[in-house]
Amino acid sequence: MTADMVFWKSSYSAQRQECVEVAHLPVSFRKSSYSAQGQDCVEVGDLPCGAALRDSKNPEHGHFTFPAAEWNAFLTEVKNAAL
Repeated sequence: MTADMVFWKSSYSAQRQECVEVAHLPVSFRKSSYSAQGQDCVEVGDLPCGAALRDSKNPEHGHFTFPAAEWNAFLTEVKNAAL
């Protein structure tokens, strides 16, 4: 996945050699399978290190990211609650 990422020096790093580099992760969002058939749903994007969630009604408001361990724990709880 890192081959798909383009890093650049953060504008907050000034002119120093020790700087922070940033990259945007290419994320393709899809409707969550837990959102039923309504218009109001959650969209999920797979990340190499977890997942990103956003509101389908307001995607311009950004997204929340979750590390893989937290995302897996959440999915386990949701699946167990559905049983």
